[in-house]
Amino acid sequence: QVQLVESGGGLVQSGGSLRLSCAASGRTFSTYAMGWFRQAPGKEREFVARISWSGSSTYYADSVKGRFTISRDNAENTAYLQMNSLKPEDTAVYYCAARRSRYITTTEGNAMDYWGKGTLVTVSS
Repeated sequence: QVQLVESGGGLVQSGGSLRLSCAASGRTFSTYAMGWFRQAPGKEREFVARISWSGSSTYYADSVKGRFTISRDNAENTAYLQMNSLKPEDTAVYYCAARRSRYITTTEGNAMDYWGKGTLVTVSS
């Protein structure tokens, strides 16, 4: 089984930046598509970004497009989410997820096979 551990969350002012990391176990990390999701207080979990197994294909939610960048380093078994120009509405617990497939063509969280426990991002105005 794959284990995912997020890190890098914290408190940042509006307009600032944070970089989240997702460390994965297992030798098969490089064959898995990855995604980031978030859940704000009182709201449903929502899709943020996804990346294919090689990193060549990415996709973003409209709410973060142009501000966030998803990437991965398969040699380090790590996925990243660079978050720039943060807004208070970005405040949420951010979750890393993996799917046992090279690609993801959906934004549905139930398509993912493994989940981290989340890291909290708080953006102050």
